[in-house]
Amino acid sequence: MSVTVRVPAKVNVQLAVGAARPDGFHDLANVFLAVGLYDEVTVTPADELRVTCAGPDAGQVPLDRTNLAARAAIALAGRYGRTPDVHVHIAKDIPVAGGMAGGSADGAGALLACDALWGTGASRAELLEICAELGSDVPFSLVGGAALGTGRGELLTPLEVGGTFHWVFAMAVRGLSTPAVFREFDRLAEGRAVPEPVASRPLLDALAAGDPDALAAAVSNDLQPAALSLFPELADTLAAGRAAGALAALVSGSGPTTAFLTRDPASAAAVAEALRASGTCRTVRAAAGPVAGATILQPAASG
Repeated sequence: MSVTVRVPAKVNVQLAVGAARPDGFHDLANVFLAVGLYDEVTVTPADELRVTCAGPDAGQVPLDRTNLAARAAIALAGRYGRTPDVHVHIAKDIPVAGGMAGGSADGAGALLACDALWGTGASRAELLEICAELGSDVPFSLVGGAALGTGRGELLTPLEVGGTFHWVFAMAVRGLSTPAVFREFDRLAEGRAVPEPVASRPLLDALAAGDPDALAAAVSNDLQPAALSLFPELADTLAAGRAAGALAALVSGSGPTTAFLTRDPASAAAVAEALRASGTCRTVRAAAGPVAGATILQPAASG
């Protein structure tokens, strides 16, 4: 008796960041696109809460109660007066500490899986509320597709997308801490006015039209200078992707994964091959989006 949920990675096609708030967070205009790199989270009844992980970089994934998948099980169990006695297994394929919301994906996956396993019947709104408590990117991991995230990214407005966008992702040789990147953003912003974050109208129109050239002209990431400040070698990866013909190149979220928008699958394959040969990154993956959010693959066995 188990439930398996597949949950996608994300790329931020726009990440506009406001000044630090009194609570330490930042207001965002965060345009998410879910892409076809997936973790699978399986929950099975157990004597106590336990987390295991397998796949690329699994050794970097915490297996204690700080793991977002464990925290999701604890949060849902607490709401329904039960103990979170499950074995959570994560089959990891989303880069770890890569700015593609792999940890958030695992949290959303575990939440949906535990809801199905336990038959709690939580509403979509309640699941999204728990997701927002877990982290800023977790609600989008549940929803998928494309969305504008405001507040600290957790308040979602679904967006229309008129086609499929083809991406190449280059994984760096080491990770970057999201809090460290935001701290560097604040340091770089000292002494200047930081504008209110607003979604780009040309970018939203490009998504709706399914136009890769228009999207390439509009993508942006306010955290990119901070990520490059902490990890200057990423500039070499970005340059290699541009030289290979990518329509746009940017750091994904807080990094250090770099994202390259291409025109079609053949272009993606060519850019991926050039990046592999460049020696500027550890691994390279191609993926398209938008794709669905957290999805149950293997439902709980009945009675």
